[in-house]
Amino acid sequence: MTRTAIIAAFPGELRPLVRRWQHEHHKGIDLWRWPYRFNEDEEGEWVAACAGAGTHAATRAFAAAELCGRIDVVISTGWAGALHSVIEAGLVYSVAGVIDARTGELSPAADWRDDIWLVTSPIVANSTEKLRLATTYNASLVDMEAAAIARLAQMRNIPFYCLKGVSDGFNDDLPDFNRFLGPSGQLQAARFTLFALLRPWLWPSLMRMGENSSKAADGIAQSVLQILDPQGAIRTRNGYPDRKR
Repeated sequence: MTRTAIIAAFPGELRPLVRRWQHEHHKGIDLWRWPYRFNEDEEGEWVAACAGAGTHAATRAFAAAELCGRIDVVISTGWAGALHSVIEAGLVYSVAGVIDARTGELSPAADWRDDIWLVTSPIVANSTEKLRLATTYNASLVDMEAAAIARLAQMRNIPFYCLKGVSDGFNDDLPDFNRFLGPSGQLQAARFTLFALLRPWLWPSLMRMGENSSKAADGIAQSVLQILDPQGAIRTRNGYPDRKR
């Protein structure tokens, strides 16, 4: 059996992909499973998990996926911020590798379509932090989880892939989301909604971010289905499945 794990931060990032999958929620972790049988001799399962923003939450999500059985391939996905104006909000990018901003560790992806790198930050990056990250690491995207997933994949000697949908552009002026992330990495939606309702000058940028996030989530679903063949192997850039495990 081939088991492919798809790890994100929030359910909204995965919703278009997993809407028909088996779902369970336990201790702050959402887990979806899609078993399949390609023929009489080959079967497999796609497992998707999210537990919140940040490396600790990503580690919990990965552990939840592993409880379903041995993982053969892992895909880190979800929303990311643009670090350059040429990176278009709403689009999905297949990342060449990730950099851990805390340690400087570089983790190449097993295969990619776009020659861009992503940096994983311990905080939600504002415009000033985006500029610093872009300059320091020569990266094009920023998230809070991918480096942790890459490290876990490397420890298990399994292929790591990274697909990221851009929720916010480089020049977007957004509020500080860090103050609305709980200790476990969950977004405190009620607090943030009240905060936003009292600040109408933020509405245009938040509406634009919402539209881009929705578009990116749809793109993530399409991209995952495009690179996974029916047997759970990754279709590489030359169009042939990568079955090196």
